[in-house]
Amino acid sequence: MKKSHIIILLISFLNFNLTKAQTIDTSNSKIEFKIKGGLIFNVKGTFKGMEGDFNFNEDDLENSSFDICIDAATVNTDNEKRDNHLRTEDFFYVEKYPNICFTSTSVSANGKDYITTGDLTMHGVTKTIDIPFKFSNNTFRGSFDIERLDYKIGEDTGTLTVGSTADVTIICVIN
Repeated sequence: MKKSHIIILLISFLNFNLTKAQTIDTSNSKIEFKIKGGLIFNVKGTFKGMEGDFNFNEDDLENSSFDICIDAATVNTDNEKRDNHLRTEDFFYVEKYPNICFTSTSVSANGKDYITTGDLTMHGVTKTIDIPFKFSNNTFRGSFDIERLDYKIGEDTGTLTVGSTADVTIICVIN
């Protein structure tokens, strides 16, 4: 093989690997949530600090995967007193469980959109969930509901006024 062919092959290989690399834009990626509070209003909040491995290729779903964590201590509901309480062992217990993580086991097409199945670990509990999502303009947007008591979040606090189901939206921007 000629030296020029080897160089072209090497450049093609490097270019393929460079275009395959996907980096999470941590400043623009977040988790949004909404849960009933006080039985009459919704509490909205976010988590930031998203990091991990984002490997998505619309043309190769079989080899696509997600292994992403967020920093539980970044919980923000625009109420400092509530946020500080959410960080305690009554709720997220961020000293013991600093991260909330999702690791996919599969990614598949769902009509024009997609669905990923995997393990969500939060507060020391791991459950398998499905996350339907769209991917466009380098942005993953998925939504699902979660039962906080399944993850032992706030179960011993006597918080009858806090809803048990949270609506969760993941917004993951890729550079």
